[in-house]
Amino acid sequence: MYEHHKQPLAKRAVFAKRLALNGFAGLILLMFSLGIGMAGYHFLENLSWIDSLLNASMILGGMGPVAPLQTISGKLFASFYALYSGVVLLAAVGILAAPIFHRFMHRFHLAEDK
Repeated sequence: MYEHHKQPLAKRAVFAKRLALNGFAGLILLMFSLGIGMAGYHFLENLSWIDSLLNASMILGGMGPVAPLQTISGKLFASFYALYSGVVLLAAVGILAAPIFHRFMHRFHLAEDK
């Protein structure tokens, strides 16, 4: 997917395309995760779809729930969804940062080889 360290640095257009593709992959991951959270809050806590969106967005973003949880199944879901969301947030940042980090390291190796 990326060029080998002995190959020349990719052009800016290639780098921009990689960054866009990784950004899209991260966005898909976040949207999928948001859908899981919305479904969980809607069906387990009987929240409206808009309130489910708000709660799932807040947990996925690391802020915490907005609506008080009433059911045991809703509380268990929120606990596991919060743990899952922390991992997803780190994964999404890693997906987005991968081409940037690779380009930095590749440029560093090219400068070192000269």
